[in-house]
Amino acid sequence: MQATLLGTILVVEDTPSELELMVHYLRDSGCTVISAITAQEAMEKAAQHRPDVIITDVVMPGMSGFELCRNLKKQPETAHVPIVICTSKNQDIDRLWGMKQGANAYLTKPYTRDQLVQAVMTVMRTH
Repeated sequence: MQATLLGTILVVEDTPSELELMVHYLRDSGCTVISAITAQEAMEKAAQHRPDVIITDVVMPGMSGFELCRNLKKQPETAHVPIVICTSKNQDIDRLWGMKQGANAYLTKPYTRDQLVQAVMTVMRTH
């Protein structure tokens, strides 16, 4: 039996097919999902909706996911929100850098539904 998540997740992903897949996996797990396709849009939605977890890609136009992490951690209204980086950047240095920017978990693409849900559940439990 699949564990159900409850909570609001903000997904920041500029590739439509990736965004659709993540939203599908999370909604199937019982989450409310808000999406953004740019880091700037994510900053606004995070402040407005106060999500329980933020999942972000790294490589995006304008501001990167790493910069988004830093900016979210600087804002009092979003500093406490756990962040999962979900990216194709799979080098140890990328993972280390992501964690230094304030990410709470680092997931590499391709990922399975279970890996995504598990990452979200883990950061929700520990925050």
